[in-house]
Amino acid sequence: MKLLNQSIKYLSVSIFLIVTVWSAIFYVNMLDEIHDSIDDGLDNYKLLIIKRTEDDEQIFEQKDFEEGNFTIHEISEEEALGMRDYFTDTLLYMENEDDLEPVRMLTSAFKHKDSYYQLTVFNSTVEEDDLIEDLFYSIIWLYLILVVSIILINNVVLQRLWKPFYALLNDLKSFRIDKESPLPKINSDTKEFKELEEALNSLIIHARETYSNQKKFTENASHELQTPLAIISTKLELMLEKESLHPENVENVGQILQTIQRLTRLNKSLLLLTKIENKQFADNKSVHFNQLVNQSVEDLEDFASFRNVEIAVQKTADLYQNMDESLASILISNLLRNSIFHNVEGGKVQVKIKENSFLVRNSGKGKALDNSKIFDRFQKETTNNSSTGLGLAIVHAICRLYGFEVKYSYDGEHCFEVKMGKGF
Repeated sequence: MKLLNQSIKYLSVSIFLIVTVWSAIFYVNMLDEIHDSIDDGLDNYKLLIIKRTEDDEQIFEQKDFEEGNFTIHEISEEEALGMRDYFTDTLLYMENEDDLEPVRMLTSAFKHKDSYYQLTVFNSTVEEDDLIEDLFYSIIWLYLILVVSIILINNVVLQRLWKPFYALLNDLKSFRIDKESPLPKINSDTKEFKELEEALNSLIIHARETYSNQKKFTENASHELQTPLAIISTKLELMLEKESLHPENVENVGQILQTIQRLTRLNKSLLLLTKIENKQFADNKSVHFNQLVNQSVEDLEDFASFRNVEIAVQKTADLYQNMDESLASILISNLLRNSIFHNVEGGKVQVKIKENSFLVRNSGKGKALDNSKIFDRFQKETTNNSSTGLGLAIVHAICRLYGFEVKYSYDGEHCFEVKMGKGF
């Protein structure tokens, strides 16, 4: 989830809880105020009736609610003295209405001359109930409008606030350390964004310097190591051609020469791997893998014949991919060479080209390889010194550079499949 959406989510939940509590408290307070207003009216009405009893004895004949909103009943002194004013909510049948209506009732006691009376007065709360209902729905609508408005407003505000951050993020996605592109900038006066820009630019400058130094080292190492190795190999070959060399020395020189040749191959592979990981191959174009497979099979035909291995190519589609052609050739060549080298006498290698992938299948030892280590550097399934242990590591590095997927499986035969583009 995006940081913006997370901010809005937490803010929305907080607003939801706050507004919910506020709405409940507001509703309860308003309900209490309405009841207080009704109760005050009943108190005033009670006092008016008690005052009328001093001038009008007919009021004491009001025994039910048919002729008014109050009743008076004579009670004992003991009952009157133990009675306190209290309010109740109930339902009464009104003459002008067909149904029972809600009312709020006040029951009290008073003394007139030497007698004690119970006075019950009521007031219809139909309008108040309607008011409370309208108030309730008004609060609900206000609540919904308020929450939605706050969320929308905050969404707009937060989007504007985080806009420089997402602009910087897009710049970083397109940023390439090997290109002389300008440093990313944040168009904002926010202190944290400015600090982020400074820290990021400092990191980029340091990374560029490191990349430049590493690139120079790779180029220098390629030249400085290959030249002396070539000179040593040449001189050793000249020594082998001399007839005066003792047989034991010939054998020793031959072993040294093989070691030098292996060191040369290892140096080339390590330099290639470093260049791939540093993304120093940028000459991308549409590569026709069918042609490259044919070329690699032709180049390795003598090697396959020497090891008595048969190569078969099956093409079900034309496979094109935008990448560096030299790396595409190395990718195919390493997989084919690996399948031939680790095969058995009289074995087979099958190459199958599909629309969005190709696979190399070969016979070999009757057990699966360790899938967790097979693409590691210097991981070898053989003790043969002619292998550098970097072939599959280079394959994996090339696939990772272009976003391909390389997978190994074993079903009686060893199979390496490289999936590209829409084939994922």
